[in-house]
Amino acid sequence: MPADTRRLGRWTLNAVATLAMAYILTPLVAVTWLAFWSQEIPTFPPEGYTLSWFTVALRQDRFVNGFLTSLQVGVAAMVVGLLVGVPAALAIARRGFPGRAAVNQLLLMPLIVPGVVLGTSIYVFHVESEIATGLPILGSIPGLIGGHTLIVIPWVVRLIIASLAGFDRAIEEAALNLGATPWTAFFRITLPSIRPGIVAGALFGFVTSFGNLEMSLFLLSPGMTTLPIAILQYLEWRLDPTIAAVSVMQITLIAVAMIVTDRYVKLARVV
Repeated sequence: MPADTRRLGRWTLNAVATLAMAYILTPLVAVTWLAFWSQEIPTFPPEGYTLSWFTVALRQDRFVNGFLTSLQVGVAAMVVGLLVGVPAALAIARRGFPGRAAVNQLLLMPLIVPGVVLGTSIYVFHVESEIATGLPILGSIPGLIGGHTLIVIPWVVRLIIASLAGFDRAIEEAALNLGATPWTAFFRITLPSIRPGIVAGALFGFVTSFGNLEMSLFLLSPGMTTLPIAILQYLEWRLDPTIAAVSVMQITLIAVAMIVTDRYVKLARVV
């Protein structure tokens, strides 16, 4: 291939990548900028800049309570998702059993099914389960955690399988041949090797649960709220930079968590 053609192709690829990054980052930059505007009704150009909207957001009980609920549900769903997803990923990656491909597709299905359809289905399941058992499932925190666990499991399974794809089982077999028990070999050899996948799956699962809106709308009872729902309800009545301030704090929290996590576990190995 001529050098001029290769150079043109490289320039074209760089230009497309730059446009794609600009398309992705423009809303993020715009929201961050809007959070510091001084006027209550956003108009361009801004009249000045202030930090007062962050104070307004922190004084709103709906945002604080929504954040605490989202945090509680996200952490619980992440833990349950790990307890289910790690053994499932190990079984799918290492064991040959009838229907393995079907089980793999089933565990990944929540990433494919639209959130509204998934929320409606889980709501109907909760109604039928409460009728059958008499347990207060509908509109409860445990019911919400159970629904969010379904959207955490696919991240855990997929990222752990990606970690296992580069794992050399000869190392584990050597430990077994030297007298290590299967549990010792798992905790001292396998687990450290797949730790990036576990951490990445937990992190992405938590972020997905924390920002979920569609499913939570169906599973929350009156008086309960999560942060995305609190933002939606606020936008129904007011449109000021308070929402941008809440969004900036949410983005900052997630970004800090990812940076700190990547500092100790290289997410690029599995993502």
